[in-house]
Amino acid sequence: MAALSSMAISCLHSHSCNKSCFLSPQVSKPLLINPSQKKPRSSISFCIKKSDHDEMQIQQEPVKEEEEDSWVVTAVRSRYNEIVIVDTVSSRYLLLDSTRNVHSVVDKGGQNWTGSYWDESVSLPPIIPNGPIAIYGLGGGTSARLILELWPSIQLEGWEIDEIKARDYLGLSELEIPTSKGGRLCIHVDDALLPSQDDSGKYAGIIVDLFTDGKVLEQLQQVSMWLELATRLMPNGRIMVNCAGIETEVQNGKPQLLLDDSAWMLNSTIKILSEAFPGQVSWKRTPDSKGLNFVALTGGLPDLSDWSKKVPVRLSETVKLWNLCNTLTKSVLLNAT
Repeated sequence: MAALSSMAISCLHSHSCNKSCFLSPQVSKPLLINPSQKKPRSSISFCIKKSDHDEMQIQQEPVKEEEEDSWVVTAVRSRYNEIVIVDTVSSRYLLLDSTRNVHSVVDKGGQNWTGSYWDESVSLPPIIPNGPIAIYGLGGGTSARLILELWPSIQLEGWEIDEIKARDYLGLSELEIPTSKGGRLCIHVDDALLPSQDDSGKYAGIIVDLFTDGKVLEQLQQVSMWLELATRLMPNGRIMVNCAGIETEVQNGKPQLLLDDSAWMLNSTIKILSEAFPGQVSWKRTPDSKGLNFVALTGGLPDLSDWSKKVPVRLSETVKLWNLCNTLTKSVLLNAT
């Protein structure tokens, strides 16, 4: 499932007026991410008014901060997830599993830029061959919506293991209609990681955003899985991965975030990718305001200057922040320990 870098939402206690409230910590503070790779959190507060359509009881704890007035549109349990659709005046959110992480956001004013890791996906088309892009972990289609806005001729195939009523509540059906340039989203409700001969050499790019209970899927901690996914790429195709955060050290009661060129080694998913594709994995950390997510890219480090000229202006400087995973640094640190 997809998730906002991820705007993790914790359930908080209702007021006497019978409101259920969600709250996340402020992202201005570096986050403690344990080795299980929980998704980083971004700042957002909700006071959720339970609607008549709620089908799932929401845990309650005391409210501690000011909330944005919000309400639950629907809350259900599926075979795979606890699903909550939340409305605010300006946006609609998809929350999943016990972490209450936000896995998709739709702006009601039509603003598809999110200020989070989803925006990174639109930098992929200029550095891959012409061809379809797969999104593993479609969620409510936040990345797909932005890609089709900026690259309207692209054919997208989104995979989501849980139907999550996204067509009804998050406007996915709109993305299935071809754009004026012929691009569209084709939705598959299935396990994206199941082997499929039909997908061999099919995709120019694959965007991987697969989590459960706030953690990167266990299957993605295996070299063999990444090698299998790579067989689905065309020659010169690439995989872009949301790798969540890293574990930080605590000094004097404050988390200390490692910011140097070896930071990627604290992210287990990037480490596995670098083992699967030695010398061919690049990484980037999204700025603090975007939730401290790490993203990875296979296929070697692109020419950053050329890449910068081909992406939307909003990303022209941030794509220059990509770095090649330096295995030399890794070996030096390993020897030092």
